[in-house]
Amino acid sequence: MADIYEEHAKVFKAFCDEKRLRILELLRDGEKCACVLLEQLDLGQSGLSYHMKILLESGVVESRQEGRWTHYKISGKGSEYAAELLKELTTPNTFIDENNCCNR
Repeated sequence: MADIYEEHAKVFKAFCDEKRLRILELLRDGEKCACVLLEQLDLGQSGLSYHMKILLESGVVESRQEGRWTHYKISGKGSEYAAELLKELTTPNTFIDENNCCNR
């Protein structure tokens, strides 16, 4: 069961940094080469690589190689999963557990 929480945490980790949110905002306009992202962000190559690794591990972003450059885009499947996960985790259960009451 702990493995599922680790996977969930990867998704939320992708959204908890202002640089990664900026990257996602840039990718909303479509696929971008790493060179374009570097031009538009206040990051060096190693900083961009770090943030892209987290975004890729979350499944929210996917990549492809073209020559020596990597191109990134938002993953439709990954973003749907993230939205569903947030909805699932923040929607209260509708059943009442009578064994979970302190007024027994």
